[in-house]
Amino acid sequence: MAAARVHSTTSFLLLSLFLVLITFSSFAQGYNRLRPKDCKPRCTYRCSATSHKKPCMFFCQKCCATCLCVPPGTYGNKQTCPCYNNWKTQEGRPKCP
Repeated sequence: MAAARVHSTTSFLLLSLFLVLITFSSFAQGYNRLRPKDCKPRCTYRCSATSHKKPCMFFCQKCCATCLCVPPGTYGNKQTCPCYNNWKTQEGRPKCP
């Protein structure tokens, strides 16, 4: 009877750990996986520190609609969104702000 109790406790702990890992994984990716309607508010914040708001918003929203991702912050952090980071212009410069 004690062995059955240890087995059920171990199973419960493993299941709990598995659920925590799934939740954390979803949360970690959750910032970057957006729906198209989430693009405008994220881009508004992303472009808030630039003096070129109109072009920044245009390209940010275009990139977000394609990649469904906007890096956190107002500058940098592009490594968190590979699609956003790797999209280049014909001249080879970054397309996304």
